Order: sequence, then C-alpha cells, then structure tokens
Amino acid sequence: MNTLSYLLLLTLYEGSEKGGSPLDVNPGVILWTVVTFIFLLLILKKLAWKPILNSLNEREKLIKESLEKADQAQKDAEKLLAENKVNLSKAEDEAQKIIEQSRELAEKLKTQILEESKSQAKKMIVDATSEIERKNAEAFNKLKDQVADIAVNVAEKILRENLDKDKQVRLVNKYLDDLKN
Repeated sequence: MNTLSYLLLLTLYEGSEKGGSPLDVNPGVILWTVVTFIFLLLILKKLAWKPILNSLNEREKLIKESLEKADQAQKDAEKLLAENKVNLSKAEDEAQKIIEQSRELAEKLKTQILEESKSQAKKMIVDATSEIERKNAEAFNKLKDQVADIAVNVAEKILRENLDKDKQVRLVNKYLDDLKN
C-alpha cells in the first residue's frame, strides 16, 4: 500500500506541472489508468461478467445442441435412405414375383382352356357319332320294317297264287337266309 500512496503523491506533484507533450510518459496518468481499469474490471465482474459468460455458455450450448440435432438428422436421413432402398428392393422383388405368378397363372389358364376345348370337341364328336349311329339304327329299322312289309306282301301274293306247302317252306327259308345276310 505504501507504493500506491507514493505513486499517488507523485502523480499529484507531477500533475501540477503544466508542460510536456501528449506522448510523454506520465506516471500519474499511468497510475490512474491502471486504477480505473482495475475498478472497471471489478464493476464488470460484478455486473456484466456473469451475464456475458451465461450468454456465451447458452450460445455454446445452443450450438452444441444444433450440431447434435444436425448429426442426428443426418443419421436419421441415412437410416431412412437405407430403409427406402430396402423397401424398394422388396417392392421390386414383389413385382417380379407377381409377374412370375401372373405368367404361371396365364400358362395354367391356357392349358386349362385347351384341355376344355379338346374335351368339348371330343364330346361333340362322341355326341355326333352316337347321333349318326342312332340315325343309322333308325334308318335300318325303317328299312327292315319296309322289307318285312314287302316280304309280307310278296308272301301274301304268293300264297294267293299258290297254296303249296313245299313252295311256302322254301320261300320262308329263303327269306330267312336273306335276312341273316
């Protein structure tokens, strides 16, 4: 403290002399500048230092949080991109499976339609064949009936002309032989 008092007195003594240039070193001015600076530092420490530090800490915290959020957002975006690639790959695989299933179904349907067409054609042929056979049988029966009518008529005429038993037996046997052939 003695040194400080000494400097203060020295400053007062030299301050009474008027002279010198502004660039001259004046211990009194130096002393008061240092005292004022220290006093200002104490006032700033009491009043402004904590708010300034709090503001800087908040700013630093905000920047760190923003960087963390940005990193997290980037990780989320990369994860989402990877999921999208996987989903796209799955969708492409599904599309290929659906296309393959459609091809197989179309092939089965084609085969089924061909088989149904063939079976319908065979059925139509069988139906037509049976119809032809039925018509032939019907025609044969009509022909047989007509032949029988003609034979009866012929037999009737012969009987009227001849009532000879030998002729009748030969005629019937001949008629029976003709029917067998």
